[in-house]
Amino acid sequence: MSDYIITCCSTADMPGEFFKENNIPIIHFHYTMEGKEYEDDLGKSMPFDLFYNKIKEGAVSTTSQPNAEQYREVWEPLLKEGRDVLHISLSSGISGAYNSACIAADMLREKYPGNKLYVVDSLAASSGYGLLVTLGIEKKKEGLPIEECDKWIEENKLTIHHWFFSTDLTSYYRGGRISATSAAFGTILKICPLLNVSHEGKLIPRDKYRGKKKVSEEMVKRMEQYAFERYGYSGRCYISHSSCYEDAKLVADMIEEKFPKLNGKVMINNIGTVIGSHTGPGTVALYFAGDKRTE
Repeated sequence: MSDYIITCCSTADMPGEFFKENNIPIIHFHYTMEGKEYEDDLGKSMPFDLFYNKIKEGAVSTTSQPNAEQYREVWEPLLKEGRDVLHISLSSGISGAYNSACIAADMLREKYPGNKLYVVDSLAASSGYGLLVTLGIEKKKEGLPIEECDKWIEENKLTIHHWFFSTDLTSYYRGGRISATSAAFGTILKICPLLNVSHEGKLIPRDKYRGKKKVSEEMVKRMEQYAFERYGYSGRCYISHSSCYEDAKLVADMIEEKFPKLNGKVMINNIGTVIGSHTGPGTVALYFAGDKRTE
């Protein structure tokens, strides 16, 4: 097996133990709240509950992506050691981080022509992005050299499905995804939009349902519709949430009942501070592998 390291961004929204156990260096995003800049460091600088409580109370969080220098700072020491690097980036459909990574990669390839440095646009986000990183790590552990691992990820990245809903529409209004009127009426009528990540890696509203029980059931139906082998699905399933664990657990329980062959229990993660700056509190997201996304 070739000696290479897989890296990713903090926006993969996986537990700190995951990155540590799998020796995955992280390139951190940042966010600014109440006049202070924080690193997107998996809830260390600001616990997730505190972060979302501040948003509920009216605080606004603005995010910033890593620049090329931040990628270089992580990758160059590895290249100097003779290691090759395979970086999996947050979707270009929602961030310019992929472009920054490509700029850094071009500079370093010129400086270290004997090393291999690949950058993959995941077209994924949050723990869906984390699921793709997980699968890449598994392929590396199976012994795939860096070229084949890069190829496998490129060929399979669109099989990662992202479905999510929110019970708090404030952040979607602030982000320009819905109008103030839609947000107001949606809140009064308890309308929950169901969204997914498209084949272009963009967040797309798909349907609207009344009440979180109904939208939770409909989200699980998308897994029934698209998951590999349908009810015989034996892959991994991740859920992430923004300060609404009980809602996430409800979805996880439904999935574990309907899909008895899952690879382990459903993993429930926190939506990190950067992705959460755009979704706000009250979001539940579901991720699994299935038919390739085509729209």
